[in-house]
Amino acid sequence: MATEFSLSRRHLLLSGTAITAATLLGRQRLAGAQPARDGGTLIAAADTEPRNLNPAIVASNGVFYVASKVIEPLAEMDYETGLRPLLAIDWQGSDDGLTFTVQLRPNVTWHDGTPFTSADVAFSAMEVWKPLQNLGRVVFRNLESVDTPDDGTAVFNFSEPTPPQLIENAMPALTSVIPKHLYEGTDIAENPHNQDLVGTGPFRFGEHRPGEFYRLHRNEDYWAETLPYLDEIVFRVFPDRGAIAAGLETGDIQVSAFSAVPLVELERMAAIDGVSVIPGGYEGITYQITLEINHRRPELADPRVRQAIRQALDPSFIVDTVFLGYATAATGPVPQTATDFYTDDVQMYETDTDAAEALLDEAGYPRGDDGNRFSLRLRPAPWFAQTRATGDYVRQALRGIGIDVEIVSADPAGHINAVYTEHDFDLAVGSPVYRNDPAISTTILFQGGLPAGVPFANQYGYDNPQMNEIISSASETIDTAERVGLYNDFQRLASEDLPIINLVEFTFITVARDDVQNIANNPRWATSSWADTWISD
Repeated sequence: MATEFSLSRRHLLLSGTAITAATLLGRQRLAGAQPARDGGTLIAAADTEPRNLNPAIVASNGVFYVASKVIEPLAEMDYETGLRPLLAIDWQGSDDGLTFTVQLRPNVTWHDGTPFTSADVAFSAMEVWKPLQNLGRVVFRNLESVDTPDDGTAVFNFSEPTPPQLIENAMPALTSVIPKHLYEGTDIAENPHNQDLVGTGPFRFGEHRPGEFYRLHRNEDYWAETLPYLDEIVFRVFPDRGAIAAGLETGDIQVSAFSAVPLVELERMAAIDGVSVIPGGYEGITYQITLEINHRRPELADPRVRQAIRQALDPSFIVDTVFLGYATAATGPVPQTATDFYTDDVQMYETDTDAAEALLDEAGYPRGDDGNRFSLRLRPAPWFAQTRATGDYVRQALRGIGIDVEIVSADPAGHINAVYTEHDFDLAVGSPVYRNDPAISTTILFQGGLPAGVPFANQYGYDNPQMNEIISSASETIDTAERVGLYNDFQRLASEDLPIINLVEFTFITVARDDVQNIANNPRWATSSWADTWISD
């Protein structure tokens, strides 16, 4: 593999108070001398049911949690090597950044028995990742064609230089391959296989009963001869997170991911015999809590108002009170764990309500007779308890500077539609993910000109030519040092202009029964295949 994968174990470490709190609760999980064994059903807790379960279209962790066991990407993250081959066994980027050649794994079949070939990769790239995927349409925007000289080779051709480092960093999250023979000639976005998944992965899609469960069955024809170990995985849907903790105590649930167990319960859960609290396995999935701003509102289009809002907020309060120390304050859109790209040479903001009120007065929004300057509608994302709690805190903090805030809640589908399609919000609490490279899922939050309806992207009406130029140049720059410099400029402009407000960054906690083995053994464990997960006696 000609290009060096930039992710190392050093770059996967949690930082600040997050690792301190998590380490205190972590336990060593050992299966003794017992070898891995086949069989058993793993019961996992889930708290969302994505409307579209196809990860080639919707690259999000809520989708990956279930779908990554069925549909595979070209490669996956790995603690030891950085990147572990899956459907791809080798890859090489050209020096000019115009081609990226992938050698594919032989003797792989789709779950319906059809052979997997380079035609599936080419179809997925050109017909799905580039035009439809929420993140791929940015990363692969300069992808011109994919040549398939034989069934085992796919050659990606780019119209503009595209850093091989970027494509490698994107492989785990953005290259889920779907079967050409089941999608070609159909309305891809409405294809029934977006729910009834067909993949090459270690598990076959069984059934989905809305509000109850997803059931996956072992793929007896999986390309890895000794895997998978489990007979089935059942994702039980639990809207009530308290029920998840109770189920783990009784053994009715064996694993919960993405901090589904409330943080306040972790210390108690760690003390229960047969249950472990596991802080690892998310190092490649750094989240942030952000305050998203609808720039279509005249008040919010004024940078002085955005700066006032930022100065009214105290990220350390969110760290300590909402996350109980399992987070750290953010300085900008690139998290501190991303040491290849992160810079602290950005504008910093102290919490200062007097300065915030002065900015609002200067912007022409004095307090009225009722003490209010104007009113805003705030939509907290319903993904986590922490996004909802942050919404409550933002409402309280902004009322302190004379901005009246109404909380508007919705289920996941309703929230996505309101924010990303209808733009029916003034403020929203979001939780974007940083995935190894700013060009993958971070710069899309700041890039103007995106069509409506793209989830987890800039749907805020912010369109700054200077920002757009930095993003465009960085995504096409081959020289690593120059790329880093451009992304430092990106962070500086984001911190000055505040198109969105980055508040805190965090990863997640898994809680599991001790009989579940090979948990957290890669940096994206919850969103990986679980092919080597097994249940001990």
